[in-house]
Amino acid sequence: MTPAKNRLQALDALRGIAALGVVLFHYLPYYNELYGHAFTPPDFLKFGRYGVHLFFMLSGFVIFMTLERTENVAKFGLARAFRLLPALWVGIILTFLFVHALGPYDRAVPLSSALLNFTLLHSYLDHAHVDGAYWSLVIEVTFYAWMALLFYTLKSWQQLRTVLFGWIILSYVGVINLESLSPTMLFIATELLFTSYAPLFISGILLYRWHKTGSLAAIEVFFLALSMSHALIAYPAPFNIFVLSCYGVFVLAISGYLNFIVNKVTLWLGSLSYSLYLVHQNIGYGIIDQSYAFGLSGLMGVSIALVVSFILAILMHYYVEKPSLRWFRERRQKNATFTSDKLV
Repeated sequence: MTPAKNRLQALDALRGIAALGVVLFHYLPYYNELYGHAFTPPDFLKFGRYGVHLFFMLSGFVIFMTLERTENVAKFGLARAFRLLPALWVGIILTFLFVHALGPYDRAVPLSSALLNFTLLHSYLDHAHVDGAYWSLVIEVTFYAWMALLFYTLKSWQQLRTVLFGWIILSYVGVINLESLSPTMLFIATELLFTSYAPLFISGILLYRWHKTGSLAAIEVFFLALSMSHALIAYPAPFNIFVLSCYGVFVLAISGYLNFIVNKVTLWLGSLSYSLYLVHQNIGYGIIDQSYAFGLSGLMGVSIALVVSFILAILMHYYVEKPSLRWFRERRQKNATFTSDKLV
């Protein structure tokens, strides 16, 4: 295994660890905040809320790498769609049915909202998420759309870099002046430009450039520092320091210093992370609720929720995610071969 490949595997391992952190945050401190546990969860698990921020950094890194390897916007869009949508659609169906059957009933959404969730446009139309975790997917897809537009429209990295710098500045302005914005500007700042999170993606892009070329121009180092520092004002203490530490861990990973975390377990967690993220939250809450109703302990309920969520994630990963991606790649390869044969 080459060092470069191992570094990227370290990012996969980090994704798996972050996903587990998010799940434990939702099942323990966040469930306690929403509904109340019969015990007091450890405070340090509250940092799991910010595992999503590491996902955003990873997305910036991976998506820019994908854009550079993809011929046009149509192929990029199709690749992203087959990566995200089949598992998402199954996750929506499972979560919708489970919550309506077993609760928590305060998280049940009408069928019209569930159908809009299939498009990931529901948030822009003021419809609720089928699962609370889907808020980040809306941001992810919006980021993909912006990057596809910018990457395939602008003529050079220098032009794109300038636009990204402007986005960083707007993110500072959006976070600092959020309460004074008009409803229209608030929608633009929080929904279209997601100013609380955009610098995380942009940092990932700049770190990819550094990983690829081995260096950054002085102005890019400044942009990277500015985007990282955004965390200090965007998130409350001590979580802002935690997000900064995530940057440090990310840099260590792509520099080859975290290869020791790469093993079968962490890579397996990384492979399951998307499916696990899709099905864990509301289904898990319902299981914990039902466990309390049957007189089981809170820890037993959390354990059952973890087991069920992992079983669902495993089934979705091996029977939805992987087959849909394999089918897409095979079709793409056949089309490429057919085109080559015609040219000959």
